[in-house]
Amino acid sequence: MLKKVSIFLGLVLAALVLAVGGLYAKGGSAEVLLWVVKIFLRHEDAPNREVKWAVPTAPTAIAGNPQAGSERKPPNIILIVADDLGYNDITLNGGGLAKGTVPTPHINSLAQQGANFETSYSGNATCAPSRAAMMTGRYPTRFGFEFTPTPKQFMKVIGHYKGPNQLYDAIYHAEREKDLIPYETMGLPRSEITMAKMLKGQGYRTLHVGKWHLGDATEFRSHVHGFDEALSFQHASSLYLPENDPNVVNSKQEFDIIDRFQWAAGSFGMHFNGGEAFKPKRYVTDYLTDEAEKAIEANRNQPFFLYLAYTAPHTPLQATKEDYEALSHIEDHTLRVYAAMVRNLDRNIGRVLQSLKDKGLDDNTLVIFTSDNGGAHYVGLDGLNKPYRGWKATFFEGGIRVPLFMKWPAGIPKGVKPQLPVNHMDIFTTVAAATGAKLPADRPIDGINLLPQLSKPTDKGPDRTLFWRTDTYRVIRKGDWKLQVAQNPRKDWLFNMVVDPTEKNNLADKEPDRVASMKKELEAFNATQVKPSWPSMAEAAIAIDKNLREKMVPGDEYVYYGN
Repeated sequence: MLKKVSIFLGLVLAALVLAVGGLYAKGGSAEVLLWVVKIFLRHEDAPNREVKWAVPTAPTAIAGNPQAGSERKPPNIILIVADDLGYNDITLNGGGLAKGTVPTPHINSLAQQGANFETSYSGNATCAPSRAAMMTGRYPTRFGFEFTPTPKQFMKVIGHYKGPNQLYDAIYHAEREKDLIPYETMGLPRSEITMAKMLKGQGYRTLHVGKWHLGDATEFRSHVHGFDEALSFQHASSLYLPENDPNVVNSKQEFDIIDRFQWAAGSFGMHFNGGEAFKPKRYVTDYLTDEAEKAIEANRNQPFFLYLAYTAPHTPLQATKEDYEALSHIEDHTLRVYAAMVRNLDRNIGRVLQSLKDKGLDDNTLVIFTSDNGGAHYVGLDGLNKPYRGWKATFFEGGIRVPLFMKWPAGIPKGVKPQLPVNHMDIFTTVAAATGAKLPADRPIDGINLLPQLSKPTDKGPDRTLFWRTDTYRVIRKGDWKLQVAQNPRKDWLFNMVVDPTEKNNLADKEPDRVASMKKELEAFNATQVKPSWPSMAEAAIAIDKNLREKMVPGDEYVYYGN
């Protein structure tokens, strides 16, 4: 209770100082906010305590398979999600960090030993709406989860802050405050049927380890959205180790206000089933894997669903000394720390895969791997999404093209590369098909079952149109064509994705009829979606071809993206 009071007083003080002091211009408000965060929001979490995953006394009967111990036991499901992983961060397609010198063999193996959906898209270009699409199998705009939950005072800072390399001012929408709801009420609606709810109804044990980002208040946490047990962060992100830990190597991005906020807050705590926050035992990526292995062991004798959501390689950039020292050939410090985080992530995914083998669960476990969106410009590194243009917080391919690998030796052929465009929403529907779970019949489900595509991987699949919407920035991919429509700047981008997958040749002026037709489809789609449950309060200009460490100049292409 005392901690909540301190947080409340800190935010009140921030509001008063910012309002009275008139310090918004040129980032002054950012300095005040960071000072308030350091003084009022930092706190000591309880010491680490042992997490005890429940061991079911008897296997649960699975719907449609009443004999839980029979030979046709349904598959276990493990969904592994990386955070802000760039398309070029893994070496599968001949790329990789530091000219391919940071191998990712364990992540690669999921594609090589199973299915690699080569044209795979995230549900959104930022974390929270993308995860909402993944968990529900639906466009997040169907249920109002269009924007990332964020406190108003922080959005005021974002909306008035201009970074040292930015050419265009950010925008704060004060006129939208009348429609804003309290931060504590921003979350995934309880009326939504998550993957965990669906599988729990099928008789599965449902387990969550890691990031959630679908609401921080108790009524929105994962343990009330269908998960039997949940070990998750207090907020959307966390330090990987305390800043001064002897085993950590840090890289701070002073040009990024969000990174500065994360360091100031110094969050390093987790909840188990909503209990008191406590410190992880060690480097967070390693710790999450420790607990995932324990959860698998506790539930090895019955079908389970494990949602393992790492925060790597999202900022703040922190590597273990072991991983950092292993990459001494990388001269740039930031790149070396980032690459060390990817190295560590890959090794930990290898640990999970080895654990399944050691327990005899490998053959009948469907392991799914993806990232919530593309690599972020605010890391300050080039080439994270190579060969694609754009970043997280844009709908260019670099922001929404993500890996999607599925390995299930008992149910998926080895080394298949389905060609149809797919989306995070499809994970929900595919898992339902693999487990025999019934899809909700009382609402539209936008995902499709991907399993039939595995027998005909070269087929582009059903005629399918995909949509993305964040405020006034809207996108449609129809067949081979992709249209982006932005209001700030007022611009259309039209690309033939077969001829020009890296989106370099804008055909909007040459194809006015196609643009008009696709805009009509966008309008029809938007008419079926709902008003956001809370508005986007701030938006900033994202350079398409430069990272945040590089200076924008007139002529650089950009788009404004709202939270």
